[in-house]
Amino acid sequence: MCGIVGIVGITNTVPRMMEALHRLEYRGYDSAGVATLHGGELHRCRAVGKIAALDSKLVDQPIKGDIGIGHTRWATHGEAVEVNAHPHMADGLAVVHNGIIENFASLKKELIENGHNFEGETDTEVVAHLISEYLARGLAPKDAVFETLKRIEGAFALAIIIKNENERIFAARRGSPLVVGMGKGENYLGSDAIALASLSNKLIYLEEGDWAEISREAVTVFDMTGAVVTRPVTYSQVSNTFADKGNYRHFMQKEIFEQPFILAQTIGKYFDQTGGGVKLPAGDFDFANVSKVTIIACGTSYYAALVAKFWLEKMARISVEVDIASEFRYRDPVYTEGGLAIFISQSGETADTLAALKHAKAAGQSILSILNAEESSMSRESDMVFPIYAGPEIGVASTKAFTCQLIVLAALATEIARARGKLDEAGVVSAINSVGEIPKLVADVLSNHKGIEKIAHKIAKARDILFVGRGLHSAIAMEGALKLKEISYIHAEGYAAGELKHGPIALIDENVPVIGLAPHNELFDKTVSNLQEIMARQGQVIVISDHDPSAVGSNGEDLMSFKMPKCDDIASPIVYAVPVQLLAYYAAVEKGTDADQPRNLAKSVTVE
Repeated sequence: MCGIVGIVGITNTVPRMMEALHRLEYRGYDSAGVATLHGGELHRCRAVGKIAALDSKLVDQPIKGDIGIGHTRWATHGEAVEVNAHPHMADGLAVVHNGIIENFASLKKELIENGHNFEGETDTEVVAHLISEYLARGLAPKDAVFETLKRIEGAFALAIIIKNENERIFAARRGSPLVVGMGKGENYLGSDAIALASLSNKLIYLEEGDWAEISREAVTVFDMTGAVVTRPVTYSQVSNTFADKGNYRHFMQKEIFEQPFILAQTIGKYFDQTGGGVKLPAGDFDFANVSKVTIIACGTSYYAALVAKFWLEKMARISVEVDIASEFRYRDPVYTEGGLAIFISQSGETADTLAALKHAKAAGQSILSILNAEESSMSRESDMVFPIYAGPEIGVASTKAFTCQLIVLAALATEIARARGKLDEAGVVSAINSVGEIPKLVADVLSNHKGIEKIAHKIAKARDILFVGRGLHSAIAMEGALKLKEISYIHAEGYAAGELKHGPIALIDENVPVIGLAPHNELFDKTVSNLQEIMARQGQVIVISDHDPSAVGSNGEDLMSFKMPKCDDIASPIVYAVPVQLLAYYAAVEKGTDADQPRNLAKSVTVE
């Protein structure tokens, strides 16, 4: 999602802002721009597309300034065209904005009636004109910003520079993260710690409703009433180095192939393979007396939650609800006293998930968040934080973060089962041994990646593809479909295999490949029956299984298949996630789409 950077510096800010914007590319965007103050005058450069396009434009149209703000935009209001790119300017000030101004239409109407002329279609431009309106009425810059903040509604992070105010950036956050970096004779502003990694590791996270005045020598933070407040200074552990693809063609490919190492690292944090115990960072929380578990997430993290539901109910014998975060609050959920609410998010900034977290927290639930970003809004709102230790994930389509989420959820399910007396010491040891095998099993799959690549070349020509599985693997089928449509733009759907005959089987013909996830477990025969129903209607079945594919039968042609290693119910969904990731990746490569930054998608979704 959109990214912000700002520098109040002692040298030209443009090169450093551009470096910070490149760090924010992982969030997803469709345009970028920078604005500076130099000699009391505003200067701006914007470009549509990759940040490389802005780099090129700055070579031809250079700007400089000791104070500046920059932005990567993911379009919400208005198309991805230069006139809608940030920063937006009005009468001697420039604004960048993450989020949505919900009452922009009424404000825009009011401002037009007052003689303001708008350049583009964005909600952000309203903020620039509203501040300029208050400046024209004679308010001082700080007061004009404060009055504007009182008028606008929605979720936002803002950075503002004003002509002749060469010493300061104004910043504000409400529902969208913003962090201030502290320097020597300079100070900085960013969407997250990653943006500021090359500038500062000494950070102040603005809290909900905060706004700030940032100069070279000082940072003054105000709360939503305008009172000066003190916020704690923290030290970031985010690496200053850029992510490197190494010898891989895409970050997504690298992130898929580094999973054996990354998973082993996460396993080592949560499972004691010598002492036979689970190591959770939960302090003295009593999992034995949890009355009910509610898991809330979006997208890929939601599918991880569905796998966790299966583990928790089977292993710990506890009732589990799984909800899509964007829907959770609006159905007026019923909470139970002593309930545990688990929130899963790669970024820790997902707007829907964060809002659901606050809802559950207000209802008295214990809050546990599973995150890849310990320095995030969700982390600060949670009672317990379980990091997934996946490291920076640059590809927009999640791969290693998903499998690491599953490792952490497996640890949590094992510990809750132990605490509730549903898993004895031998059972815990068995679970730990099963998890310990996962890195090797994933490495085995990756060593045979050419088989998946061959299948991907075949299906890349399809218009529609179905993924099916049963039990735990119905969630992996849905995840496989999501990955494929995210980066190859092929329409794909995932289903519980037994549900096909309740409607989706009407889609089957000789042009629709069906990917069947069929581990040889207690549901294997039922999965085979569902695949045979597909073949009877000329569907192109492709089997991913640890069993002999001939058990599925044939529709007159050799059945395409991929042989998986044997694994149990804890390891299986994690291991089976890898071939569907590879399938999506190689299909995207075959089609020539951008595997790392697919169209219309963002890594961190900070608007509802």
